[in-house]
Parts: sequence; C-alpha cells; structure tokens
Amino acid sequence: MNNSLSKLQIPIPPHFDMDRVGQVWRIPYQERRHEARAWAEQHDISPASEDFIQTCLLLIDVQNTFCIPDFELFVGGRSGKGAVEDNARLCEFIYRNLPHITKIACTLDTHTAMQIFHEIFWINDAGDHPIPLQTLITQDDIEAGKWHVNPSVVDGVGENNREYNWLKEYGEHYVKTLTADEKYPLTIWPYHAMLGGIGHAVVSAVDETCFFHAIARNSQTHYELKGRNPLTENYSVLRPEVLTDVEGKPIAQKNTDFLRMLLTYDRVIIAGQAKSHCVAWTVNDLLTEIQQTDATFAEKIYLMEDLTSPVVVPDVVDYTDSADAAFAEFAKAGMHIVKSTETAVFL
Repeated sequence: MNNSLSKLQIPIPPHFDMDRVGQVWRIPYQERRHEARAWAEQHDISPASEDFIQTCLLLIDVQNTFCIPDFELFVGGRSGKGAVEDNARLCEFIYRNLPHITKIACTLDTHTAMQIFHEIFWINDAGDHPIPLQTLITQDDIEAGKWHVNPSVVDGVGENNREYNWLKEYGEHYVKTLTADEKYPLTIWPYHAMLGGIGHAVVSAVDETCFFHAIARNSQTHYELKGRNPLTENYSVLRPEVLTDVEGKPIAQKNTDFLRMLLTYDRVIIAGQAKSHCVAWTVNDLLTEIQQTDATFAEKIYLMEDLTSPVVVPDVVDYTDSADAAFAEFAKAGMHIVKSTETAVFL
C-alpha cells in the first residue's frame, strides 16, 4: 500500500538548493526528468494511480509576484521573509513526501491592466488615480464622490463592458456589495501577476519541485487560473468576490469544476500565499461548499500553517491577526492546522 504507515519520508534530492528559493532562474527540465525517474526507482516510488489514499496538495498562488523579494506584492509577513521561508519548507515537504502526494494543483493569480482593483480603473475629480497599497475604497468614499470609475477604461474591460453610466453604477455597486457581504474593502493593488509576465510564473524552486514530482509519480501537475475577470477581485480560486451587477445579472460564476476535482480526493493539503487573502478566502469558500454537502469532509482538509504567511505592509496594514482568526475558525469546523514537519498528516 503506497500510503501505509511503514512508508517513511524519503531524502531530499541533491539538486535542491535552499539558497536559491528566493531567486528566479531557468529550470533544467530535461536533466531533472532523468533524475526524477532514477529517484523513483531508487526509492521504490510507485505511480500516483496506485495510491490507496488519494492526496491532493493545493498550492495557492506560489508565484514570483508574491514570493520573490522586490517583486510587486512580496508576502513578507511580520518576519519580512515569510514567503521565501515558506517555500523553502514547501519544497522540502514535497520532496520528503513524494510517495504520499498523489496530485499537485497550483492556482495562478492572473491579471491584466484594466481591472477593478488597479489604479487606472478609478479617478477623482482632480484627475488623480488612487495610490496602490495606500488606498482602500470604501462605501463612504463612494457616497462622498471621492472616487469614481475612470471613463477611459470602458473599452478595456472586455466582453462585459457597457456604456460608461453602467460601468459607473457597477463600480458603486461593487464597493457597496463588498461592504454588505463583510468582505475586505476594495484594495487598490499594484500591477501584479500580470499575464505573460515573469511575476505570473510559479517560483522557480517550487516549479522544479512540482515537475520532479510529476515525473517521479507520473502525475500531471494541475494549473488553475483565477482573477482574469476585469469586474471583480478573485482572492478565492472557488469564486470571485462579486457575482452579479446592479440588476442582479451574473458577471462571474463560481468555479464548480475545480471544487468537484478537490472533493474527489481523500485528503486535501493546502499551502501558499497569502494566508490572509487568497488562502483564507479559498479555504472559507471550500468550507462553505463542504457544509452544504458533507460537513465531515472538513476533517480531510489540512492547512499547513508554516507554509503560508499573511499580508503585512509596514506602517500601512497588518492582516496577521485576521488571518490567524480565520484559521482558528477553520479548526473549529473540523479542519486540521498542522506543520509541514508533522508526518501525522499522512496517517
């Protein structure tokens, strides 16, 4: 049995260099392919299709834009090194537990220029745009006329575009809906995870690890894009923040296909960035769906608390406490909060 208790963790392959986790570099895929096949033979690693217990490792937005220092939205946490330290432990976790991880699924935050959370989308009467990371657009701001939708973006929001009056009303509706649903206020983010750019890519060290797993276990890594809709934020991979326009007509929809895929596994392990945003929102939506179908499935979810960090912008905002509070609620619902060094996750 591939996931039996007698199956111990295996060593970390010699190619792994922890000092490069916080860097961007080209992966020698062909070389790693040969090493992965030899590694599987040496350690008697069977194909994922033979797993008795099917385990999915869900990696949320482990991308350069969030995980490499000096990139657009590096998640440093309170230590200032959060995502780099998380990913070093993540790579070690995957390598040591290759025989136990059936599938790796990576979500990819995916953006273009003209989206509702970018500065270009909003403007004030003086013609100024909101400052990224320093601006939260609230319902009070909308009602006071502090910010309104930039007329120039009407042609740039894709197939959902309407005339300017519709888009202006929608912007006001969007901010008010976030407030009514007790979501985070609309944050103006720097341009990040831009489709086609280097920030969009999975961190090199993690990508190398996922590829090594794919070859060693004959298991295709799954990549799930999120966040392309210009009219809504999409912290959670399972649903965007807002689903309908002013008239209640759909502008987006839940990601039911990906949810179904996750629910086919006996165990789902979750890691990635950021704990306070895309991780917390994804887990919250997953819990909501689980509770509507089979609440006992919550016991099959493992949240890796040492493989994720919250958004902290010194002297601006610190989401550590809210992230910890969210994880505490998830634990109350039956999910497991564990560390990557705890082998009990596979028992």
